[in-house]
Amino acid sequence: MSPPRTLLPLAALFALFASTTAAAVEPSTLEQRMSPDEFTSAGLDRLTPEQLRFLNDWLGNKGIVASVAPLKKRDGTLEYYPDDSDRELIESRIVGPFEGWRGKTVVTLENGQKWQQSESGSRGDVNMTGPAVTIKPMSMGSWLIVVKGCNCSVRVRRIG
Repeated sequence: MSPPRTLLPLAALFALFASTTAAAVEPSTLEQRMSPDEFTSAGLDRLTPEQLRFLNDWLGNKGIVASVAPLKKRDGTLEYYPDDSDRELIESRIVGPFEGWRGKTVVTLENGQKWQQSESGSRGDVNMTGPAVTIKPMSMGSWLIVVKGCNCSVRVRRIG
């Protein structure tokens, strides 16, 4: 029994993610990274040009690209830690006041890193100065910041 057609593109993407190398500086498209046979076997040839462009952009925005850190993305932002071997627990403090999460909140840490909230949601009932934080690598290249003292955590992405 063959797998359902909808699972083939997903399986191909996970295989592609697992087999990326740190050779390129700019994100490449699926068409460039896969052989024609792989592209067809994954069912990606059945996507419309708009669907394929969306998928390539989504992969690039999620940091699922073959690159070295930091990676300058098409929109001009930098993607840090695209190589899982560089993803270690980070402990630091937020510089200045922290008033919670408001959707796209950016925090600067004492170690100089800047992190932006990457998931929706807000929590504005917080009023702290210089709280300690732990940033943990999570699945699929994501990160979770935990602010000590308020037990408020949210997914973030490094922007500087």
